[in-house]
Amino acid sequence: MEEWVGGLWDRFITKTARRDHPEAAVHLAEVEKMLGVLFRALGGDAGLRVAPAADTRHGARRRLLERVAGTGEKSAHATLDLETLRLPPTLAWFPDKKLNRDLYLWLIALAAGAGPDSLAAGAVPDARAPAASHGPSPDAWQLRNQVAVLRALKRFPGLTPRYERLVEAVLAERIPPDALPADEAAQERALREALRAPGSVTALPPLAGRKSKPLQPVPLWIYPAPPAATPAPRKAPAAEPQDSDAGAQSAAENRHHQAERTELPENESPFILMFRAESLLSWAEYVKVNRDTDEDDNPDAARAAENMDRLSIAQDDGKRVASKVRFDLDLPAAAQDDIVLEEGILLPEWDWRRHELKPGFCRLQTMTARDATAIPLPERLRRPARKLRSQFAALAPARRWLKAQPEGTELDIDACVRLHTDRLAGQHFAAAGAYLAQNRHERDLACLVLADLSLSTDAWVSDEQRVIDVIRDSLMLFGEALGATGDAFALHGFSSLKRSLVRFHEIKDFAAPFDSAARGRIAALKPGYYTRMGAAVRHAASILERQPAALRLLLILSDGKPHDIDLYEGRYGIEDTRHALINARSKGLKPFCVTIDREGAAYLPHLFGPGGFTVLRKPEELPLRLPQLYAQLTGR
Repeated sequence: MEEWVGGLWDRFITKTARRDHPEAAVHLAEVEKMLGVLFRALGGDAGLRVAPAADTRHGARRRLLERVAGTGEKSAHATLDLETLRLPPTLAWFPDKKLNRDLYLWLIALAAGAGPDSLAAGAVPDARAPAASHGPSPDAWQLRNQVAVLRALKRFPGLTPRYERLVEAVLAERIPPDALPADEAAQERALREALRAPGSVTALPPLAGRKSKPLQPVPLWIYPAPPAATPAPRKAPAAEPQDSDAGAQSAAENRHHQAERTELPENESPFILMFRAESLLSWAEYVKVNRDTDEDDNPDAARAAENMDRLSIAQDDGKRVASKVRFDLDLPAAAQDDIVLEEGILLPEWDWRRHELKPGFCRLQTMTARDATAIPLPERLRRPARKLRSQFAALAPARRWLKAQPEGTELDIDACVRLHTDRLAGQHFAAAGAYLAQNRHERDLACLVLADLSLSTDAWVSDEQRVIDVIRDSLMLFGEALGATGDAFALHGFSSLKRSLVRFHEIKDFAAPFDSAARGRIAALKPGYYTRMGAAVRHAASILERQPAALRLLLILSDGKPHDIDLYEGRYGIEDTRHALINARSKGLKPFCVTIDREGAAYLPHLFGPGGFTVLRKPEELPLRLPQLYAQLTGR
């Protein structure tokens, strides 16, 4: 009975204390694509990605009901750094859904108009704003936001009425100054003036009491990004495959968490939970729970981590445990170690922060399957292969007769009869031809297929197929189709393990035939490590550049964004790959990407351009779609 009454009270007080309006909520997932397009259309940095922000404790004063219910302690703020624009995953500030949507649009315009440099911690306010040209450093982020608002309204004057409506709606939801202590009330009044007249407040009044609370969250402003902790060096992961059974999904898997890298602590007590990452393959992976009783699942692991403000994770090559919890981690990039490499094929890498190309920064090793045996085409692929060969046979070079030519090897009987009839009718066409001439239709092109063989290709796309199986079938059917055209083509794959080992698999080069030995090397392909795409693209481009063809197509098969376990993650990897692709285009090559990553539309336009990629919603369609895409890309 007590538990039942307690549950009723908890639901009642939690619902009563809520200040948001869930019935009018707008979720970032609903408008994320539109916001990304708008951000770039308004002049925002094309390399930035839009992602959900983490809930953080704001420490501001709460209403009495919120304190009783224990709610309202955290909120998600919009933040902007050089790599990511983070927005609240849900906006429910206002009872009007249109206003919540307008708040997303305003934050996008504010970030696009200001840029990460002007909102960074060390940015200097714009001198063109007289009232904001001098201000104390403790209030620098408020000053920067006022300057950013002025810039946004100047660049996009049509947003002024919308901004004014949002300001009044925000002020109506805040605790009024009359209900606050004197020092907090003075700050609140100054903030309201800064929102209504940006640039008019150069400094907020200081807080006097020890129990004074900071400002209530300001949803119209972009907050400073949290400082990144100094990353600890990470060891290379073991070569054994990861355990794919991550347990049941929970609501915590879809939440975003702030994170930092640290060294792996020693677990001296079996009763203390310490969280650390077993392996970081992408932005959302599972976090390992360190405890001595690892044969038993811990149902409270996700709940314990959910209540933490920041998750500290470290590389662990030790034993596995049963409890695995998935989180979306706001993890800073790893620091680089400038060690000179002296073996393998040395390749440069682009550092977008320094705007310089580091020579000899990566080492690439060419590889081929050790124990590959020659095999015939698998039975399940023979029928689609016959169909593709018959379709692509029409693209093969062939001789054709041109009629009514002024000179040729044989007479055109139809043209001769027509000319004789015209002369009898009194018409003379001196320029008309009466011969047949042969013309050979040549296809002057070469194609190099570069397949992503990272560890993520070990994921299952259906009950019977993994991504690596789909890639194998695609390469086999692609080889059969191009064998019917006579086009020059090569097949390669790649994966990486830090910058010291970029694995470049040779499956078929341009001079070799596509035979049973090549099929055997395709069948022997296995998932590798990570995706250092820039180095692989540079080496593939150097191979394709040597082909004497008018059209040289670099076809990339991928299932995710560029990533590695050192500094090669986030925007660093994307910008390095983009630099490699720009260099390939400058050599006369035509890069094109085929991906099964459903999130690819967020970063692929920045890499390949709006028409340089395609996203397959059904990965199992790749084997048949790949030859068709090739025919479309090389059609004349």
